[in-house]
Amino acid sequence: MQLYADEDFAYQVVAGLRQFGHDVITVQEDGRQGADDLSILMAAHAMRRSVLTHNRRHFERLHRQGHLHSGVIACKRDDDFMALASRINSAISQLSPGPWCLRVNRPP
Repeated sequence: MQLYADEDFAYQVVAGLRQFGHDVITVQEDGRQGADDLSILMAAHAMRRSVLTHNRRHFERLHRQGHLHSGVIACKRDDDFMALASRINSAISQLSPGPWCLRVNRPP
């Protein structure tokens, strides 16, 4: 899947997702550091990419407000970067870009 990692997203998770075969661009690679959440959502949508973020509340609010997007994946932070990449990979394995909003949490 094509993903767009928000600037707060750990690069180690991005690297893990790339190992799983996902095409991931980071905000930093796109030159959008410091951009507001709506701008990030719009940039990702223009590229048909789903947003990866830890900023659940803001992106879920934008989703509820009806802003166009190609998916939001809101994740709980996890210091086990490969475990988080694996959980994200599993959660999105059957999805295609679309206006969905998904949470990926740490196991209990």
